[in-house]
Amino acid sequence: MRDLDDTDLDILRLLVEDARRPYSEIADRVNVSPPTVSDRVERLAELGVINRFTVDIDRSLISKGVPVLVELELAPDADDRVVKRLSDAEPVEHVYLTAENRVVLHATVPEGEVRDALRRIVDMDLVDDLEVSLLEEHAWDPQVADGELSLSCAECGDLVSHDGVTTQFDGDLFHFCGDDCHVTFTERYTSLANQA
Repeated sequence: MRDLDDTDLDILRLLVEDARRPYSEIADRVNVSPPTVSDRVERLAELGVINRFTVDIDRSLISKGVPVLVELELAPDADDRVVKRLSDAEPVEHVYLTAENRVVLHATVPEGEVRDALRRIVDMDLVDDLEVSLLEEHAWDPQVADGELSLSCAECGDLVSHDGVTTQFDGDLFHFCGDDCHVTFTERYTSLANQA
């Protein structure tokens, strides 16, 4: 298994505090060179530990509307497109899908227009139940805990060790426990892509 060492974790903590922090400042704080920080950040991104760099905007300061927490119970025939449409929608800030096929989302919408806003985003026939709560306060404070990187092989599901292979297909990152699984997956992926 590929481990995150103390330097990786320290870099992640500093980036969580301020993603705009210069690599030179991070390098000084973790006692490595700026190119080393750059290489490690790139590796963490390739592994999927870092998904993106973004800005956490307080929409209540720039948007007309009220912050709400919406819980949707999806119909059994609803698919992943519901979550994708919600996460891409302008008023929605965070979307979570539970194992019970419930979607919880945080959004800022004009007062009294939650249902109308949802109807514009998603087919309400795919929603069995809806609950809306007015948010008084919310906090977002991600933490970086000590831990072991736990990647699963895209082919067999086994844990990926330090001998693993990481490959990108059409913009998606896949991890493999070894060359055999990598070759098998690549051949099947290529065959299916050629049939499409």
